[in-house]
Order: sequence, then C-alpha cells, then structure tokens
Amino acid sequence: MILITALILLFIVFTATLSRKLNIPLIIIALVIGIVFGSDVTGLIYFDNAQLSQKIANIALVFILFSGGFGTKTSNLRPVIKPTMLLATIGVLLTAGISSIIFCLLSGWTFFKSLLLCAIISSTDAAAVFSILRTRSLNKNVASMAEIESAANDPMAIIMTTFIIQIILGVSLKTEFIIGLFIWQLVGGITIGIIMGFVGSYIFGKIKDNDVGYFYIFLIGIILFSYGIADLCKASGMLSVFFAGYIMGNKKLPYKNGISSFTEILSFISNVGLFVLLGLLVFPKQFSGIWINGILLFVILTFIARPLAVFICTFFTKLSFLEKIFLSWSGLRGAVPIVLATYPLAAGIDSEHQIFNIIFFTVTLSLFIQGSTIGKIADFLKLGTKQQHKSKQTMELVTIHDTNIELIEVFIDPDIYDGTCKISNMTLPIDTTITMISRNNKIIVPSGQTIILPGDNLSLLTDNKKIEETISELFKMFTKK
Repeated sequence: MILITALILLFIVFTATLSRKLNIPLIIIALVIGIVFGSDVTGLIYFDNAQLSQKIANIALVFILFSGGFGTKTSNLRPVIKPTMLLATIGVLLTAGISSIIFCLLSGWTFFKSLLLCAIISSTDAAAVFSILRTRSLNKNVASMAEIESAANDPMAIIMTTFIIQIILGVSLKTEFIIGLFIWQLVGGITIGIIMGFVGSYIFGKIKDNDVGYFYIFLIGIILFSYGIADLCKASGMLSVFFAGYIMGNKKLPYKNGISSFTEILSFISNVGLFVLLGLLVFPKQFSGIWINGILLFVILTFIARPLAVFICTFFTKLSFLEKIFLSWSGLRGAVPIVLATYPLAAGIDSEHQIFNIIFFTVTLSLFIQGSTIGKIADFLKLGTKQQHKSKQTMELVTIHDTNIELIEVFIDPDIYDGTCKISNMTLPIDTTITMISRNNKIIVPSGQTIILPGDNLSLLTDNKKIEETISELFKMFTKK
C-alpha cells in the first residue's frame, strides 16, 4: 500500500506539467488518477467505504475552507456579502427545487427521490471553486461572490439532504425546528468562527517567543478546534473554519507570511488527497446504467436551475448581465455533493449506488466542462483581468514583533512602462529601501548605481502607511507607453 501511495503521489507531480499546458485543473488530474488506481480500472486499490470517505473528506474540507477564508480580504468581502448570503440560502433552495421538478418530469423518478438527488448537488463546492478560481485573474467582486458562496452554502444543502432522507425514512420533523436549525447552523457557525479567529489571533501574539514550529502546530489546533466546537454545538463547522480563517487572515500575526504559505500548502495537499480519495470510491463500470440521467441532471442544473437562481437572487444588485452569466457558469460542483451522496448510502436508501453514481458522474462533468473552460468564459465575457506577474525569486519579512514596516513587491510592467531609472535618482519616502531586485530569474543586490529596468521585480521595505506613496513615487521615474 505504501508503494502504491508513493506511485500515486509521483504520478500527480509528473502530470502537473501536462495539466498546466492543457489548462486542466489539478483536481481533475487527481480525480482521474484516483479512478485509474481504483477497482474498476487497474484494480490496485479496492476502496468502498462511504462512511470513512465522508469523515476524511470533512477533515480535508476544513483545511481547504480555512485557507480560503485566510486569503479573503475584507475589501473583497464587504461589497458582496449581502447577495452572496442570499445565493447561499435562497439560491440553494431555488436550485434544488427547480432542478427536482424538471428532473422528475423528464426522468420518471418519484418527486422525493428527485428532490433528494437535487438537494445533494444543490450547493457549489468550496474545494473546486477555490482551487480553480484562485489560479485565474478574474473580476474581484464576481470571484469573491463565487468563493464565499461556495463556503457558505453547505449548511442549506446538508439540512435539505438530511431533512429529505428523514421524510423518506418516515421520520417526522416540525417545520419550526427545521427553520431554527438552519438559522443556528448559519448564524452559529459564523459567530463561533469569528470568536475563534479573534481568540487565535490573540494567542498567536502571546506565544510569539516560541519556536516557529509551534506556530504551525497551534494553527492546526485552532483550525480543528474551530470546526469541532461548532460541530459540537450543532452549528456549521464549515462556516466556522472559513470565518476563523477570514478573521486571522486580516489580522497582524507573527510569521504571517510563513503561516499564509503553510495554509496554502495544507489546502493544496487536502485538495489533491480529497479528489484522489473520491476517485478511488467510484466504480466507473456502474456508469452504464446512469449516464443518461447524469447528463440530464448536469444540463438542467447548469443551464436552467443555476442561472435562474443567480438571476433571481441578484436581481436588485448592480451586477451586470455578463457578470451574472459568469456567476452562473462558475457554480462548480465537487467534493461536498459527493460527500453528501454518501448520506443515502449510510442511511440504507441507495443500496444500488444509483444516487451516488449519478452525483459522481454529474460532478465529474461539471469539473471537466466548467472547470476547464472557466478562464475562457471569463475572457469571452471580458471579465478576466491581466495576469499578475509572479517572480520566481521571493523575499519574506520574518518578525515576531509588532511593526509598521512591511515588505512589498512591485513589478515594473514592461507592457505599461518604458525607460530606465537609477536608484540614486529616486526620491522614495523616508524609511523606505529597495532590498532586492529580481531580473530574468536572477537576484540583483541593489546599490545607488543600480539601474532599474521594465520587467524588474522590486522588493521594498516601507512603512505600511506609505505604501501607496512609495509605489506612486517609484512609477513617476518611468514613462507610460
């Protein structure tokens, strides 16, 4: 088993270059590798434990969502919070309701079975949305809405799925209990997450004299505790970890750059591991009996239900028609619907794996079709932004003390600026210095006689109140094309 696991990991790395060239998201590669190594293809790994998959997937999602919250800036969240929460609640209900009615009429399934199927797949998936959208340069408001919605709409899908399963099993629940449970899941999850974010930030400041390794241990503890305490209180653990990450990501923390890198690594490993696991769980030979319904569900969901839900929920917003179209297309399905598809299995009402296989097939279509075209759709709708240049050479400011000094990176874009500039001729603000120049993937140690050229990446130390002034003075030394 260890050898096979090693082969899977090496295979993922070797195919990463291919996925980049073909513009295929890595999570799709991971999914395919899981299927290839699974029971129906090579047979190297036989895995058919839905309950275990559900537990592992929940742990992976915790780290993915925390990283998503940690990287979300307040400036991006504030303008979109109202329409986003509307999409995460009413939008999920509309998606499930519209899809189930049409699917019931066209497939011949009973209404409650159709409703259960569509409730399971009604939420967009954070693992898929974060891993794909954060590799693209897109309109900030639209991208933020898609990302935050994907983190916030799980409670509605989970409550709907659980409620419908209980109805099918003959368990009666009062309407006021269901409404109260949903409100608590939403409000309680957000509240606990915010509290844990502030508590975590405060404790980080108190343990700053410890070795840096303890910071990472503490971070994992905070992430798991944030989820666990919310789950214990019957609130949404997923929302809790997202908002705990959001609060901490917008606070000053010791070793913050290192912590940020660590959360991204955790998220990346969790994403890859999660989709390999889900690939192992599926049996493609069983698709022969469900592929028609899988395609039908994908078409209804993607081209009818999701767009209608988006347009209804954003009717009074300032989003343009093209932005609403893109928001409709970016409603990716992924790990969460597959995890929810294990609930009927665990309840004993999907013994033939019919619901699970249809969900898996539809999610796979969503990842392949929507995931691989989302960048092109953004460009076609003119919502893509210029790709931000990223230098292969980076410098990091590591400090355990509170300071107003920040290390920033400035790229002299050769498509915009022309000319040259000697450092000694610059009039940068006091307490500002250029610490490193990255040019053609080589490091240049700056001095007063160093010439700065378009295409250079500059690392500067400056007061955080003078960042805009520093950048402005820097670009004054160049002429625009």
